[in-house]
Amino acid sequence: MDKIKILWADDEIALLKPHILFLEGKGYEVVTALSGDEAIDFVREDRTINVVLLDENMPGLSGLETLLKIKQSNSELPVIMITKSEEEHIMDDAIGGKIADYLIKPVNPNQILLSLKKALDNKRLVSEKTNTDYRKEFGRIGMTINDNLTWEEWAEVYKQIIYWELEMDKLQDKSMLEVLKMQKADANHQFFKFIEKNYVKWLSGKDPNPPVMSHTLVKNKFMKEMEGSESVFFILIDNLRFDQWKIIQPLLQEYYKVDSEESYFSILPTATQYARNAIFSGFMPSEIEKRFPDKWLNDEEEGGKNLHEEAFMQAQIKRLGKDVKMSYNKITNFAAGKKLADNVNNLLQNKLNVIVYNFVDMLSHARTEMEVIRELAENESAYRSITYSWFEHSPLFDIIKQLSAKKVKIIITTDHGTVHVKEPTKILGDKNVNSNLRYKQGKALDYNSKEVFEIKNPAEAFLPIQHPSTRFVFAREDRFFAYPNNFNYYVNYYKNTFQHGGVSLEEIIIPYIVLSPK
Repeated sequence: MDKIKILWADDEIALLKPHILFLEGKGYEVVTALSGDEAIDFVREDRTINVVLLDENMPGLSGLETLLKIKQSNSELPVIMITKSEEEHIMDDAIGGKIADYLIKPVNPNQILLSLKKALDNKRLVSEKTNTDYRKEFGRIGMTINDNLTWEEWAEVYKQIIYWELEMDKLQDKSMLEVLKMQKADANHQFFKFIEKNYVKWLSGKDPNPPVMSHTLVKNKFMKEMEGSESVFFILIDNLRFDQWKIIQPLLQEYYKVDSEESYFSILPTATQYARNAIFSGFMPSEIEKRFPDKWLNDEEEGGKNLHEEAFMQAQIKRLGKDVKMSYNKITNFAAGKKLADNVNNLLQNKLNVIVYNFVDMLSHARTEMEVIRELAENESAYRSITYSWFEHSPLFDIIKQLSAKKVKIIITTDHGTVHVKEPTKILGDKNVNSNLRYKQGKALDYNSKEVFEIKNPAEAFLPIQHPSTRFVFAREDRFFAYPNNFNYYVNYYKNTFQHGGVSLEEIIIPYIVLSPK
């Protein structure tokens, strides 16, 4: 391995000979410059320099001027500023110039050594520490997954897995990533069994402590946010997984305090028509069909399936004892988002403002339709990255930033998540079977019952019964449905895409976040 090369620029470099000998004794190669101009020439001509030690106070170009030119020549080169001055504005300028560290003279050799390790070995040391820490956690998480967990414990396990995924996203050394993927797959396998065993119990009332679910979200979580005098914004970003929330959280924390970070469970199917209508109405799908026959369309019927969210929400809020002025905006494209951002002040007169933002759902569907999106979001890490990039430049972020200057409360949530599908599950059905890849409903379904979660009697899961023999089946873990007569097409086209509608940690355990301005 080549020696790490240090460029040390100081007009009194002769006085630093003991420090240079110390570093050379530690295996570093040190080259020296007596001025800023000389240092800049070194950086331009010698691309093997790994780090610069830069005196702030030199004749000619100052250290800060030299720093700027070094960064213009090689923006990634770490620079450690060394100065006699403790003036705050110099420190601010140096930090603003993206230095790796800042040392005050006189410095001792060990200080310099520590600073060099921070600048050069930080990523390696963090990688080693993170991988070591996950190895320690691996056994504990594995034992937990195989326990008889409650829904609260499953929510916590999922958050732990997300934490390690996000930590490993930052690392150069991803040697433990495959182990984490296997553990996540194991967790999803056990979670599927947990849902299979408990889902209908939660809905039937036989479980005294069910999780908050789509149809109880407004009643059990949101209504308490309506108690204050301030305006409340209920922002539903569809298809927003918990890991995607954690990715955009740092952007929001510049403007908001996170008052609470909770999760709730999506109903099945984990699909917009079912889950989102349940949120806004406060009823399960079969109850919506019964109470609002003119507002519910089944899978086989033509027409939009989410056209009455505003009316559902108004009716539910009133039913729960709040008769308030409310606005509702559904954003399905950039232009509509920009228009709302330009008129956000008009919303402040309302007690409740509901914003449904459809972009993430469009992204996940586009993932299967557009080759460029396929390339941009080829795996979990890339999917999170594209979400961050979208949100950072979206009208939605602009709206939320504007609201931070107002006395408002913001709730960010979603209707369901999405899962990266990898394995096909064969299914047969007639021409009326719905097209979703993660759930199927119909009267003539043929499948391997061991590969799905089946609900033979939709009524017990509060799902609509379109025909006397209708049943629902849900894909498990990372599977997706494929028809045998066109099997290879489905596998080639949909494998490694992001889908929703079935049973997985990613689709069911989803975020509910309460923010208040700083």
